[in-house]
Amino acid sequence: MNGPWCAPDYRGNGFLNLVATLVEAAGGAPRHAPLAALAPAELRGAANLVFLIFDGLGDAYLREHGAGGRLLAHARGAISAVFPSTTAAAITTSYTGCSPLEHGLIGWFAYFGEAGCVGAPLPFKRRGETRPIPAEPARLFPAPPFFGTLAMRPIVVTERSIVGSTYNLHHCAAAERRAYGSLPEFVAEIAAAVRSGPERKFVYAYWPQFDKLAHEHGVASAPVREHFRALDAAFEELLARLAGTDSVLVATADHGFVDSPREKCLELPPELVARLRFPLCGERRVAFCHAHSPREFLARARDALGERAEVRESRALAEEGWFGPGAPHPRLAERIGDVAILMKDGWTVKDWVPGESRHLHIGNHGGASSAEMLVPLIVAHA
Repeated sequence: MNGPWCAPDYRGNGFLNLVATLVEAAGGAPRHAPLAALAPAELRGAANLVFLIFDGLGDAYLREHGAGGRLLAHARGAISAVFPSTTAAAITTSYTGCSPLEHGLIGWFAYFGEAGCVGAPLPFKRRGETRPIPAEPARLFPAPPFFGTLAMRPIVVTERSIVGSTYNLHHCAAAERRAYGSLPEFVAEIAAAVRSGPERKFVYAYWPQFDKLAHEHGVASAPVREHFRALDAAFEELLARLAGTDSVLVATADHGFVDSPREKCLELPPELVARLRFPLCGERRVAFCHAHSPREFLARARDALGERAEVRESRALAEEGWFGPGAPHPRLAERIGDVAILMKDGWTVKDWVPGESRHLHIGNHGGASSAEMLVPLIVAHA
């Protein structure tokens, strides 16, 4: 593609490969090549593997703000996020070991033909509504989670508000689930999971607050910096609590962030909205469009958006490998639509549906800038 893009790496230096390394080290069958910078052999002998995902903590942010802290001290470099650089795509990869091409979740919103609606898969709601998506989770999420295939006891530690969500219950059914409500509880639950028995354990721990604060205040904001300092201190405390447990902690993120000032928050022009069959899918930084006349929509979108975006046929992104390797999800073409809009230079694009709050995030992700696409690889032995 043209533009200032950071292409995803699925061949040995990406999030997908990191998951493959962890699965192989835990005695499972990886679906893709391992991470070049972290061989399964380094992890295989540990009594406990702790996989930490700090939602939204990009490599650029860690390097700018992490000097003197424990996170940066244990960083081995940057790896590539999956594309789109968003939680729905990456966390599904982290549960299944499948690429976005294979598992088919390509953004906060997606068109689900099985249910006949646009919905948000993580909260499992129709777009603009409180009603659930009218389909069984197994129909929407056919990629099998790997927890039940591991030779280690799987434990998932996640926020209390989402531990029992439809999405999490489906993907984590084979794992023990532990909930927390605060950062101190997050540390305590991970430590308790590691010390909960003599058998080898695979502990998957997810922290969403960095992402939430970056959306609300912007990733460059003081609240995010303050939270990052607390997160770094919590990581140091976790290392201390796990000392002597023969554990390896592997930490990363699902994506990074860019900030979008209000003047760069673009509403999709009405003449383009009128040419859509469904509301926009994907993210504000990369939108997937289902058009009545794809060729005409493509041309008009390029004219309307100009240098603020690159407008492509969605299938071209798949053919070029942006969604990863493997056998495509049977409904991938339907989910990525006809036309993809990739926003440049901090720009975002949005449409609105009835019932939707007219709120715009300051911090955003989903696009292909290096700030969004590069995430840290952090490895610590305890």
